[in-house]
Amino acid sequence: MNQQLQKDTGKSKWLTIFCLVFAGEMIFSLPFHVVRFFRPTLLEVFHLTNTGLGDSIAVYGIMAMLAYFPGGALADRFSARKLMTFSLLATALGGFYFAMIPGQTGLSFLFGYWGITTIFLFWAAMIKATREWGGHVSQGKAFGILDGGRGLVAAGAATLGVFILSALMPDNVENATVAERQKALEAVIWLYTFLTLLAAVLTWFFISDTKQETVHDKRDLFKGIEQVLLNRAVWLQAVIVVCAYSAYKALDYYSLYAVDVLGMNEVDSAWFVSNASYIRAVSAVVAGFIVDRLSASKVITFLFAILVISYMLLSMLHPDESMIPVIISNIIITFIAVYALRGVYFALLEETQISGVLTGTAVGLISVIGYTPDAFFNSLAGRILDASPGLQGHYHFYMVLAAFSVAGLLATMGLVFKERKRIK
Repeated sequence: MNQQLQKDTGKSKWLTIFCLVFAGEMIFSLPFHVVRFFRPTLLEVFHLTNTGLGDSIAVYGIMAMLAYFPGGALADRFSARKLMTFSLLATALGGFYFAMIPGQTGLSFLFGYWGITTIFLFWAAMIKATREWGGHVSQGKAFGILDGGRGLVAAGAATLGVFILSALMPDNVENATVAERQKALEAVIWLYTFLTLLAAVLTWFFISDTKQETVHDKRDLFKGIEQVLLNRAVWLQAVIVVCAYSAYKALDYYSLYAVDVLGMNEVDSAWFVSNASYIRAVSAVVAGFIVDRLSASKVITFLFAILVISYMLLSMLHPDESMIPVIISNIIITFIAVYALRGVYFALLEETQISGVLTGTAVGLISVIGYTPDAFFNSLAGRILDASPGLQGHYHFYMVLAAFSVAGLLATMGLVFKERKRIK
């Protein structure tokens, strides 16, 4: 009977992480997947420049910044299951408006709305549920599976989306009319809307309520916030997330690079990026298991060093025939390193011994700062690329990414130094 109970508990545990993985990616599919995998088509259909799209997405970042910290405190007091389900439903509702192809003002309001629905009740709740799932000894495994699984879900959904896009486009993609592109893009948006609704159903039925910490009075709540604010390790982790997340945001521009520099058409570039996204499933999970054997800080230091080298090469290599394999190899290396970083940087919470009771609050503060690229990166990247169209703009873009990676490397080294001093 005990063996059967253990089996049932084990099945329930893996069903929980599956639902966390699926919901954790679908919540961001409408605001980010369409932009990442179908950028050239989206720019055509919405009649936008890179700068205009970047400015609309920046509204998401501003609203998300306002939502992270209060959302973190909320996650320490209420069940992740209820918070996440409501967020998914609200986010899917925005997909109905997205499919109407609004103008830039409407698109900006939509991204602002998504900045609240995807973050306020969802983000910290998901991180807290994942940390509980991993326990004290499997944080790398837990966050690696979360992000690696999310990558597999993202790549699978993108493959479906590209299949739909290619099926609704004419054989000669370059000759597609705006109406044909719009019809194909609308179908992609409806796909992501349905998947987000499905995630809400799975979350409600298969994720258990998380442990709720009792806050006796307001002084306990404010004392916890004060502890987090005064913890230097939290601030260093926030810088690490800023730099890693900027690299992640840069992946949104690889489909454009494939068209502008590598000479692919819209469908081929979408296939290239969606296929490369399968790397996330492997790299994040492998990085997670390595973290449990070594440490999060050592793995993150190595990954930032790899990114510095790869971005510097991409900022210099000319796309002639002999260099194409080298360029593609470096692009693949950046995919691996970025996805691995995404998979393990929240494992630093356990390494730096941040109290489990304050997980939501700490994640809220780290995220307020760490995800500021949602507010500035797309506007910055759009202006860099529009200021120097073509290869030169992409050179400048990769130089900026190299600078972010250097900053991330220094922040991680600073965190390692601080932890060594604390242990001594």
